[in-house]
Amino acid sequence: MSQTILIRNVQIVQETVLPRCDMRIEDGRIAALGMALPGSADVILDGTGLTALPGLFDMHVHLRDPGQTNKEDIYTGTAAALAGGITGVACMPNTTPAIDTEETVRYIIEKAKNTGVAVHPVGCITKGLKGETLCDFSALQTAGICAVSDDGKPVECAETMRRALVEADALGLPVISHCEDLSIIDHGIVNKGVASETLGVKGMDRASEDYITAREIILAASTGVSIHIAHVSTKGSVEIIRQAKAHSIQVTCETCPHYFLMTEEAVLCGDADYRMNPPLRTEEDRRAVLAGLLDGTIDCIVTDHAPHAPAEKQDFYTAPNGVIGMETSLAASLKLVHAGQMTLPGLVQKMAVRPRQILGLPHVQIAVGEKAELTLVDLTHSWKVEPEKLHSKARNAIWKGKTLVGKPVCTLTDGVIRYQDTEYWANRGRKDGDIHVIGSTSETN
Repeated sequence: MSQTILIRNVQIVQETVLPRCDMRIEDGRIAALGMALPGSADVILDGTGLTALPGLFDMHVHLRDPGQTNKEDIYTGTAAALAGGITGVACMPNTTPAIDTEETVRYIIEKAKNTGVAVHPVGCITKGLKGETLCDFSALQTAGICAVSDDGKPVECAETMRRALVEADALGLPVISHCEDLSIIDHGIVNKGVASETLGVKGMDRASEDYITAREIILAASTGVSIHIAHVSTKGSVEIIRQAKAHSIQVTCETCPHYFLMTEEAVLCGDADYRMNPPLRTEEDRRAVLAGLLDGTIDCIVTDHAPHAPAEKQDFYTAPNGVIGMETSLAASLKLVHAGQMTLPGLVQKMAVRPRQILGLPHVQIAVGEKAELTLVDLTHSWKVEPEKLHSKARNAIWKGKTLVGKPVCTLTDGVIRYQDTEYWANRGRKDGDIHVIGSTSETN
């Protein structure tokens, strides 16, 4: 449904922070930007105090659909994305069945087509994620995948991974590696060190991640192709990637907000909602990941959104690893902006621009003639993360109970309002009096 939308006095962020102006949206596109734009509209929003960012892209999420829809499905996962200002996602292939056939790829794309979120399936590297036989990358690409990965586990055989890199590169498909040596992990569930010793459980040694990160980079260098390293969490991996980039090896990587803002201290309470894979690490690792993010070693901020049913997370020792984060990733990452460590345009690069570049997807920007794909954010709005109010089926929210500053309050794709924080807009209306909110059809209420 096409809407004519007029946003008054909004700050726009692209490569720079632009002066406040009005934005007019017609027929799904940005029709005009300027001061005091004339005309009525189906919807008029007062953007005073709000900032417009291009729609964010999360290149590492688990939607659990097909086959695990008790945890999440495409509808609830995309609703969570929109509430977080995310307008596009790459969904990982460890579903049931795994994303290793054209039929499964088409199922996901078809189910997602009316959600307002661009859902790009990531195909399996190996059939059934078994690490043995390579999938038919060409057929999967024709069906609609954006990359290949066996995420959730590594490709244990180096030769299989080397062949995958070469075959995927010939098709222009990025390869995403889950860097973990399972023999080193040996069924560990938290970081090896203070966390494992305090809780009396097996630990996950950082050598596991560092070793496979180094292996993938060696394979990429030897074949002259690119590799993308998923969810970087250790100081070792950051330094290995930094040195690889310095030597012009084609490597990109990502991390999650919890790896540069939290440490293993959070899991000492014995709450399985703080268990994920890779695990929360030490303060030294956190600082190294943050440094890598700030100096450009780390390209992207993602969530590794991994929903699980609440009952599965009840027992600390047997619970599956994973946390949800699409509705909180921007707010958490804004901590860096508020602290003066990163600029808003820099954050847009990490959360909107670079992920799309790595996957070869079209650039999204706020400019006249471009599709209206954006989120309005109140950078100063404080809110408490209450899992029961989130849109995901899951409740394993890494920032639960925390107060975050900055929140997406309205998200648009194709010029249509897909999400609005109704409580926020109602409070603005009561507080500011004659303020134009969603549903207005003229310049006065």
